[in-house]
Amino acid sequence: MAADRESEGTTLRLTHTFAAPREKVFRAWTDPQALKQWWIPADGFSVPSAEIDLRVGGGYRVAMRSQSGEIFYLVGTYREVRPPERLVYTWRWEETEMNVGETLVTVEFRRRGSSTEVAITHSLFPNGELRDRHAQGWSGCLDRLARTIDAAATPSPAGEARP
Repeated sequence: MAADRESEGTTLRLTHTFAAPREKVFRAWTDPQALKQWWIPADGFSVPSAEIDLRVGGGYRVAMRSQSGEIFYLVGTYREVRPPERLVYTWRWEETEMNVGETLVTVEFRRRGSSTEVAITHSLFPNGELRDRHAQGWSGCLDRLARTIDAAATPSPAGEARP
């Protein structure tokens, strides 16, 4: 029962500020090609495919390849889509030991001057151990997103901004 899972103190909350406007950060979160660049929890992982149907009731499916070459699929359904302010979606691992059942992710994109603060609430974990394992993955992804955004904003030697 969702209420029981929530009351166990197994909700994960993270914030990270990015040196980019929230439209750009939101797009990185919702464009499949952009997502493949940063949705990587640790070095040695990659994202060979990402499918996104960005609408309420639409779904997503992200393939993650581990260092050993094993592919895991993350799937879910969008419950709320408010560009560039907020996303709410379900989260479930397909066929893996990480399958913790369905959890819920809320991502808020808050304007902070010329930067964007992203606040993530990932709830409904069955226990603290799984919450903590996901916290490590989220931290790795957010660090990579920051590096990806910084690289895109850094002028190339010719003086042009990178895509």
